Amino acid sequence: MNFTKTTEQSSHYEHLEKMSVADLLYNINKEDKTVALAVEKALPQIEALVTKIVEKMKLGGRLFYIGAGTSGRLGIVDASECPPTFGVPFDLVNGLIAGGDKAIRRAVENAEDDKLHAWIDLQEHGVTTDDVIIGIAASGTTPYVIGGLEKCNSKNIITGCITCNEGSPIALTAKFPIVAVVGPEFVTGSSRMKAGTAQKLVLNMISTTTMIQLGKVKGNKMVDMQLSNDKLIDRGVKMIMSEIPVSYEKAAELLKEFGSVRKAVDNFNK
Repeated sequence: MNFTKTTEQSSHYEHLEKMSVADLLYNINKEDKTVALAVEKALPQIEALVTKIVEKMKLGGRLFYIGAGTSGRLGIVDASECPPTFGVPFDLVNGLIAGGDKAIRRAVENAEDDKLHAWIDLQEHGVTTDDVIIGIAASGTTPYVIGGLEKCNSKNIITGCITCNEGSPIALTAKFPIVAVVGPEFVTGSSRMKAGTAQKLVLNMISTTTMIQLGKVKGNKMVDMQLSNDKLIDRGVKMIMSEIPVSYEKAAELLKEFGSVRKAVDNFNK
């Protein structure tokens, strides 16, 4: 397929090895400042996909991210944060990476080149037409992701993607593509940099907006968060105090009794 892979084009900077630490940091930051603007241009695409995700989740569906390398790891990070942040089941948002869990820490040779394996991985989770599958690939050419999206399309499962190359195979395969064109990387081809940052920003938007739409945030607070450490328990106590007129000690008692900020406040108000 003939398209311009801007993520692979030569860096705007030359002789990086001759730059001082200060110059390297300044120029990396200068490039990073362009990422949010690239994501802004994709907001209508993000909105279209999130709308479908919310629609499906309200019917009992789930969200799956599929990717390889950095893209796969970013999907796993986003998925793993949803249960503690929003108190949702661990299988509501899922991250799958080419090569399996061992690929989270170390690259698995040729895993991303297997066009059939994403569907095998998805089948292990019993995906259905109630679910939404998002392929993540900065280049837009990863066979693992393309194959997974193609199979999902053939099964009438909603597909989306997050990529950084306009007109890429993944962007043309996904029914709801998100394309954030960040241009050449500071280090030529190192798409863990600007492209990875763009993908993380989009993932934050997708999961956070979806959970807010599902009622997992009240006001601006994570009222369903899991109370998994002292810091979060203290935060929960203070959330309760901001909602109802009780002391810190009473709020702590309510939180311990009911197990969540939402339940503590609701039961107090009753």
